[in-house]
Amino acid sequence: MTEALIKMFRVQGEACTRLGSPFNGGLCLLAADAIAAGDDLAGLFSPWADDGQRKLFEDALPMRFLGALHDLVLGGTAPTLAETYPRPGRPADSQRAWHAARQLFDAHCDPMARFMSHEPQTNEVRRSACLVGGFLTVARTWGLPLRTFELGASAGLNLHWDQFHYALGGGEWGDTASPVQIDTDWTGPSPPLGADCKVIARAACDRRPVRLDDPLQRRRLLAYVWPDQFERFARIEAAIDLALARNVMVETADAPLWTADNAAPHDGVATVVYHSVFWQYMPAESQAALRSALEVHAAAATAEAPFAWLRMEPPPGNLALMDVRLTQWPGGEERVLAEVHPHGATVKWLGT
Repeated sequence: MTEALIKMFRVQGEACTRLGSPFNGGLCLLAADAIAAGDDLAGLFSPWADDGQRKLFEDALPMRFLGALHDLVLGGTAPTLAETYPRPGRPADSQRAWHAARQLFDAHCDPMARFMSHEPQTNEVRRSACLVGGFLTVARTWGLPLRTFELGASAGLNLHWDQFHYALGGGEWGDTASPVQIDTDWTGPSPPLGADCKVIARAACDRRPVRLDDPLQRRRLLAYVWPDQFERFARIEAAIDLALARNVMVETADAPLWTADNAAPHDGVATVVYHSVFWQYMPAESQAALRSALEVHAAAATAEAPFAWLRMEPPPGNLALMDVRLTQWPGGEERVLAEVHPHGATVKWLGT
């Protein structure tokens, strides 16, 4: 496991730096160096001792570790470490932060281990900038209002994507007065911004939803926001306020069964099942079960009751770039609508 773990931390470190978090990137590389030198980091990785590279990748182990550290900072239990974390106007210093962190692992091993026992749950609001073009495409294609069903919705922050305001290159869409303002580095043509897009029903599920009215769960969600990306903090906090005001509810359910039970096409509306950075965390048998549920609904779709599957997921072997794919029935044509940054910072729209 040691060699695989070292490799995972090095790969994650390079990815974090490339994706705009040199602070987390530096922490990952320093963790890799420490493990290579024989440091077991207080045994935090012992539950994965018998696992290989694939399992470590599927479990996103470096991200769990980074989140556990950040959670200590946000929880106020590690003031010395907190003093080394980035703040506006204060440059990030991974080396100083690592030195402070290493003094804490033994004393804080239990809370860190508990944090790491749960798979990462992020709820990156800017991903809606990558998905909104897909919803607009469905609305334009069928000329019908939408029913939307989000899988792996975490806290449900993107459930009300139609109530955000977007600046998409040379165009904009949405509520200009929304507290959630989303911009992105957009290239390529605009999506169909003039489509009549109205959501008349929405629902979401997650195997372990994040309850925003629980301070500890809300803190866990924030712990996965990279600490040197301050604009992401502002955006997610605005989205949390909006979700609480609208009493967003995410159902506790397994995605394949929930999809089968809830997302069948209905006359007079276009039904859209969607997800973002969710598929890769599903076991193969769950992926197969979800595909089967989608195929049943697709077979029942008509021009009066269309069905669509919209997703933002990494293509095989590439975690630095995501595809936005849309499949619509009847017909079953699958299109890659865009190539996007994992957090929505850039969108290369390929057209519809």
